[in-house]
Amino acid sequence: MREDWQRALCVAAHPDDLEYGTASAVARWTSQGKQVSYLLATRGEAGIDGMDPGEAGPLREAEERDGARAVGVELVEFLDHRDGVVEYGLPLRRDITRAIRRHRPEVVVGGAFTDRMVGGVTNQADHRAVGLATLDAARDAGNRWIFPELAGEGLQPWSGVRYVCLAAAREPTHGVDVTGFVERGMAWLQAHRAYREGLGGAAFDPAEFLPWIAAASGARLDVGFAVLFEVHELISDGAPPWVTPQNLSEVEPATPPGGSPQA
Repeated sequence: MREDWQRALCVAAHPDDLEYGTASAVARWTSQGKQVSYLLATRGEAGIDGMDPGEAGPLREAEERDGARAVGVELVEFLDHRDGVVEYGLPLRRDITRAIRRHRPEVVVGGAFTDRMVGGVTNQADHRAVGLATLDAARDAGNRWIFPELAGEGLQPWSGVRYVCLAAAREPTHGVDVTGFVERGMAWLQAHRAYREGLGGAAFDPAEFLPWIAAASGARLDVGFAVLFEVHELISDGAPPWVTPQNLSEVEPATPPGGSPQA
């Protein structure tokens, strides 16, 4: 995955979603001086069975902010959609579009929206809704006639999203070498102590899980550890795939008025 960019916005359904691998890539990017921000559709209030949502939501929000700081992320925002019943639709697309226009990222990181994720694991409903809305909002953000009411909020169109990178995709296309950053990624997940304790017997040790999945992903890139993404390229880095070097040479260069062809 190319890293010649400066600003990224990561969008997820719940606190802790980004921690299952993506955190290690974020740690690498912030160490390079890149600006990374987070947008959570919910506060994860329905994620702890033995805790009332009114108590769980603020607790999980605080854990997310603490974990984000561990990998160099200072700005974490929440949209307040209801945990567990997030609906794909115009309100969700508008909320994410609003954030993209405000933050003006070159890269948007989201999650897989297919019914199955990497390894054939069945995806969760909120993940699917938010993942697809994120991909769509990355294009919505550049069209002034979609959600024109955002202009009234002072948010002009932003068509500068080059890539949308979906984590945990079943068929990844790109990867990020996170060798040397997995420990920071684990620290981020370990910040969600109350959530992991609330899982009880369903919880697992991130110190075992994260290195395992990062090593398996690294093997595909021939590096020690990696995070894999399905990348949607919204702004091409070069000539489109149907244009070959041969037929490029057959195209006559444009001649400006009163001048000679320019390279």
